[in-house]
Amino acid sequence: MSGRLRSDIWVAAYLRRRNGEGVAAVLRRRGAAEAGAIMVKVDRLDGRTALFGPAPQSLATDLPWGVDRLFSRMHAQDWIDPAEAEARLQREVRFDSDLWIVEVEDPAGEPRVDLAG
Repeated sequence: MSGRLRSDIWVAAYLRRRNGEGVAAVLRRRGAAEAGAIMVKVDRLDGRTALFGPAPQSLATDLPWGVDRLFSRMHAQDWIDPAEAEARLQREVRFDSDLWIVEVEDPAGEPRVDLAG
């Protein structure tokens, strides 16, 4: 790996930062410690949810200094129904058993991840 932060360390830091901001953030599923893909579910607690996952490799080359990984929204709409998000997460887990899932409850809907494009 090219100096990329391990997934377990990235997730621990993300959870600490979000909880430190007063936002509830929990680890729902532990994946592969070194290089498991990470998905972040942001629940606005009003029936609107968004999923963020790894950005396509074509967008994740030559990352700016201080950016370890890029994320992109995993659906076309800005917000989706929580049940739709859960169905998507289940499909992703069936496809990738090393997947990490982090859930954030943030009424402002801020993912606080580095977004591609």
